[in-house]
Amino acid sequence: MKITAIIPARYASTRFEGKALADILGKPMVQRVYERTTRAALVSEVLVATDDERIAAAVRAFGGRAEMTDKGHETGTDRLAEVAARLDSDIIVNVQGDEPLIEPAMIDEAIRPLVDDPAVPMATLKSRIKSLHDFLSPNVVKVVTDWEGNALYFSRSPLPNFRDKWNDLKDEAFAAGKLLCYKHVGLYVYRRDFLLQYAQMSPTYLELAEKLEQLRVLENGYRIRVVETGHESIGVDTPGDLDKVLERLSAKG
Repeated sequence: MKITAIIPARYASTRFEGKALADILGKPMVQRVYERTTRAALVSEVLVATDDERIAAAVRAFGGRAEMTDKGHETGTDRLAEVAARLDSDIIVNVQGDEPLIEPAMIDEAIRPLVDDPAVPMATLKSRIKSLHDFLSPNVVKVVTDWEGNALYFSRSPLPNFRDKWNDLKDEAFAAGKLLCYKHVGLYVYRRDFLLQYAQMSPTYLELAEKLEQLRVLENGYRIRVVETGHESIGVDTPGDLDKVLERLSAKG
């Protein structure tokens, strides 16, 4: 199988403009993501999809491959699909361009279900919620799955709703595994043909209500396989998040 990892990267960002080029110990963030992605064992090739020549130039400067896309795309999926349509790949991996600490093993974990089972059209990751803050935060997307690991629902609301266990809603209960809840990790893997089909689907009711694009897949009756990962990453949405990345890298020397 030919497996291509695409890193969508925009310059415009409401909370952190130009974050793809933010300096992280001498390297732009997009380079950090690119280099970590190339270390995933199952990935055949890596490229950056961008609508900004400044990002494309930075990628070429460190020897990476950049593909220019239309500036009118409203979602990262649309940008991904435009590039995927030009490729002859079997599987497409969407690695977020604001994850400079992404573990290569996480990418392989998300790819594996599509390699092992030809019936799986799409996969993503989840990790254990270990604090009440994350469980209640609308900025932390929650996911519940069936026994085979297929997503039942994604939500910004607490999920599941513990009707009879409100007294257990404490950090200790989550950390100890007394309350097993999971947050969604925004790494996606698609069969190329399914990605192109998905990009043509109209936005759906739950997707628009929750502002979660992956709900479009479930509302149209398709499965999303969700794999639990024990790895943690830090998504960079604000300059404050970048400070956390720098602290972790400094701590590791």
